[in-house]
Amino acid sequence: MDLLWTISTTLLLCSLLSILWKEFDRRRNRSCYLLDFVCYKPSDDRKLSSELCSDIIVRNKRLSVPDYKFLLKVVVNSGISEETYGPRSIIEGREECPTHDDCVDEVDDCMYRTLDELFLRTGISPIDVDVLVVNVSMFAPSPSLTSRIVNRYRMREDVKNFSLVGMGCSASPIAIDLVNNIFETRKRTLAVVVTSESIAPNWYCGTDKSMMLGNCLFRSGGCSFMLTNDPSLKHRAKMNLKCLVRAHIGANDDAYGCAIQKEDDEGRVGFHLSKSLPKAAVRAFAENLQRLAPKVLPMGELALYVLRGFRHRLWRSKEAKTDAATAARVNFKSGVDHFCLHTGGAAVIDAVGRALGLTNYDMEPARMTLHRWGNTSASSLWYVLGYMEAKKRLRRKDRVLMLSFGAGFKCNSCLWEVLRDLNDGGAWDDCIRAYPPQTLDNPFIEKFGWVKEA
Repeated sequence: MDLLWTISTTLLLCSLLSILWKEFDRRRNRSCYLLDFVCYKPSDDRKLSSELCSDIIVRNKRLSVPDYKFLLKVVVNSGISEETYGPRSIIEGREECPTHDDCVDEVDDCMYRTLDELFLRTGISPIDVDVLVVNVSMFAPSPSLTSRIVNRYRMREDVKNFSLVGMGCSASPIAIDLVNNIFETRKRTLAVVVTSESIAPNWYCGTDKSMMLGNCLFRSGGCSFMLTNDPSLKHRAKMNLKCLVRAHIGANDDAYGCAIQKEDDEGRVGFHLSKSLPKAAVRAFAENLQRLAPKVLPMGELALYVLRGFRHRLWRSKEAKTDAATAARVNFKSGVDHFCLHTGGAAVIDAVGRALGLTNYDMEPARMTLHRWGNTSASSLWYVLGYMEAKKRLRRKDRVLMLSFGAGFKCNSCLWEVLRDLNDGGAWDDCIRAYPPQTLDNPFIEKFGWVKEA
């Protein structure tokens, strides 16, 4: 009898230990670690100086004086410097007739240069990559961009590859979400994500003001980064993904059409940005933050928010409503140390900063990224993160919130925890000491200011 009891007890303990080990192993492999990232820095001959920008504008003979005035106002208020980059087809005066090779060369240069450095920095061979994701929204050749990478680096036949197109400026969190979902079912997996945009075939040469805006903001850029759920590589990782939230309000017609690629009245293709975009952005932003708050804020801040909301409903006087509305703003800084904001434009950065109650220090990385690199679409978040690292702001256990907007209309966010002190200069290495500059004034007005008097 004692022997039977001993055997039963032993089997039960073994079963419990097996269950506990499986749960521990499952949770351990659910992690998503950022091993490293490399931001693309084009060659200096691709810089868009004020002189060159004015030449490009003047080349468009369809523009009238009112059009020149409009462009002057946009460029001067854009927050962009003379250090941003464009594709060679535009610099060489072929913006109206880019070839397929122009588009391929632009993307290839970004992908291969960042991937070469990424594999070198991590010491991981391309043949060890299990998952490959490429997101370039507005250029989708055949064979796909992922196939070009697989071919160049001679990756394995069983590598899982995904090409994301049409995702807009918010594609990076979408790619991370895709990889993280794969990590749920595969242990010890290595994933590489390449995020960029193709400017060459999407430069607008017409006169529709809603499409001319993109020429003033979007610039060449890109990033490659490596993710893994292998716990043995945690000590080499920079950050660990804590949560990711996606909001898509494309079911609303106004939100769907506020940022869309289409033809103008003369049949020229461009990227249309409508007046309803700010409204759509606010709605998507609110939807995202509503679901993000419980995941990132401490219990005390959440309880305080609920209490303020209850007081707001309880007291109905106009004065009480105003006070409650002011007090009900969630303090995201209680759960987040650094804010990595999408560089959609100076107005976008300022609006998000006001909504989150951020200081100039909090918004500095996004503003400086816009100034130095422009809006590089989905890769802009990584240039902002690179600024924080180059400035040695990121310390162990810090929490970094990435927040981006994109056509669709989408607002995506993800929260990272820094695993070790970071201080790599990356693409910022040669200029970080000059930032922040004393002034962000754009010298474009000195070259093109005559338009004001015309």
